[in-house]
Amino acid sequence: MEIPSRLIESAVNELARLPGVGKRTALRFVLHLLRQDAVHTGTLSESLLRLRTEIKYCSICYSLSDDTICNVCSNPLRNHSLICVVEDIRDMMAVENTGQFKGVFHVLGGLISPLEGIGPEKLKIKELTERIQNNEIDEVIMALPATVEGDTTGFFLFRKMQELNIKVTTLSKGIAVGDQLEYADEITLGRSLINRIPYEETIVKT
Repeated sequence: MEIPSRLIESAVNELARLPGVGKRTALRFVLHLLRQDAVHTGTLSESLLRLRTEIKYCSICYSLSDDTICNVCSNPLRNHSLICVVEDIRDMMAVENTGQFKGVFHVLGGLISPLEGIGPEKLKIKELTERIQNNEIDEVIMALPATVEGDTTGFFLFRKMQELNIKVTTLSKGIAVGDQLEYADEITLGRSLINRIPYEETIVKT
């Protein structure tokens, strides 16, 4: 695809780096921005710059946050003895949207995947164990995707939790094998949370 402007081509190439955005879609975005008022483009640019420079990781759960401690971890009305372990902020948002969970979260920042060179040391697993050791935690819920990587990570965490003598549960099987939590409908995900089962039962069945 030949583009008659180096400036447009540069903008298209940068937008095409985004997941799921090809060059044709990126070109549509660029042409749309050019049709807007300069103020609109300036506001978008400023928002993206602030996103990159001001966003923080919560010092407790490692979710993305505007502040050092996110609004979930700082909420005294949440059940801080119940931790839901998720892969990333998208899964945290999916669980929150069910309206069924009143505990707190721990964001791993990924899943164990030897093929991609992601080992336990690259995730927030050490921070999770320290959090459990330093606080009164009653239960840890594994809300990880039903994929090979999710199962591998869940089993690794389960072994760690056994050493800490902590109750570990997982979502009931309302989530189909291979599904990502962010794509599950809120009712199914909510029921899976409410009907969660002891993690060790999943090991016996597999």
